[in-house]
Amino acid sequence: QVQLVESGGGLVQAGGSLRLSCAASGLTFSDYVMGWFRQAPGKEREFVASISRAGVNLSYTDSVKGRFTISRDNPKNTVYLQMGSLLPEDTAVYYCAASDTTTQSMRVIPPIYWGQGTQVTVSS
Repeated sequence: QVQLVESGGGLVQAGGSLRLSCAASGLTFSDYVMGWFRQAPGKEREFVASISRAGVNLSYTDSVKGRFTISRDNPKNTVYLQMGSLLPEDTAVYYCAASDTTTQSMRVIPPIYWGQGTQVTVSS
């Protein structure tokens, strides 16, 4: 049974930082492109970032470029999202996801596996 478990969400002031983690189990972690998505209240879920199997290729949505960094540790079966210079509009539930496509295709092709999400709230 595949499980993706996010952690690290919380309440932070604008301009602050948070680091999200996603621990994977039940799959061969290094076989999957990993990514982060988010869903704000009243909005559709959107792509945030993705990372290739070996961690070489990265992709970000424009609104987080230069502020967020995705990384992975394959021996630990964990993917991270370091978020900095947070804005109130970054407030959302953040979801970890695993895909068998590419970092770019993950933007448009629904991932195979999803985590349960972790809430990030940025106060102004």
